[in-house]
Amino acid sequence: DVLVREVSDLTGYDRVMAYKFHEDEHGEVIAECRRSDLEPYIGLHYPATDIPQASRFLFMKSKVRMICDCSAHPVKIIQDKKLAQPLSLCGSTLRAPHGCHAQYMLNMGSVASLVMSVTINEDDDESGSDQKGRKLWGLVVCHHTNPRFVPFPLRYACEFLLQVFGIQLNKEVELAAQAREKHILRTQTVLCDMLLRDAPIGIFTQSPNVMDIVKCDGAALYYKNQIWVLGTTPTEPQIRDISAWLLECHDGSTGLSTDSLMEAGYPGALALGDAVCGMAAIKITDKDFIFWFRSHTAKEI
Repeated sequence: DVLVREVSDLTGYDRVMAYKFHEDEHGEVIAECRRSDLEPYIGLHYPATDIPQASRFLFMKSKVRMICDCSAHPVKIIQDKKLAQPLSLCGSTLRAPHGCHAQYMLNMGSVASLVMSVTINEDDDESGSDQKGRKLWGLVVCHHTNPRFVPFPLRYACEFLLQVFGIQLNKEVELAAQAREKHILRTQTVLCDMLLRDAPIGIFTQSPNVMDIVKCDGAALYYKNQIWVLGTTPTEPQIRDISAWLLECHDGSTGLSTDSLMEAGYPGALALGDAVCGMAAIKITDKDFIFWFRSHTAKEI
């Protein structure tokens, strides 16, 4: 909220939005500062196709993109015939907008825009290297209902503001990752203690049980062809079928975690109904599993 207000004060645009990319690459407006008579966009979600990969690549290379008037007639670039390669405008702040994008702006009542990228450090745990790449976390998007040009000193000030925001964001992301790691270690410790009491059945028959340490709607243990369940779970035949599917389709892995069994490709997902949707499964022997299940969650978008 502070970021969009500061950018709005600096640039004078009618609408300034902070736009965050989620894991599935769709975008959400998480903060907004707008003129009072404009329709609010806060909380709206947009499909990943609204900002294609090519555009995201350009935002990584050139942090600022300004369109002063989307309806203005573009000025052609005349290239010297002696140049062997076509001239690239990837780094140009004022390159003409694509016709589709210009129409997109007009449809939302916008004539001018300023878009700035927010980048953070990319997780690089697998490589083990101290050198971290950058990834596109989101965008700060400004729109105006009239033609508008923002001079370079103001654009540079906004870019500096976003760099400071990116540093703060990095710290928050790192702290969240550390908190997750600590939670995982605590969970592992509790699980080990539970397993030592009566492995592995004790984590279902004693207190605390497996549902007390993992947020879920139900849990199941498939061990030596027997099944123990807690909470909301599939039926025993369905649990056996899920186990067989995991052994057939995910035999090389130690488990599976998914928000949707339907999207994961489980053939019997439709028969599970609304009671079970997401699942985490851990293989404890060559043929035995611990399952955690979650029900459908309705979300208004």
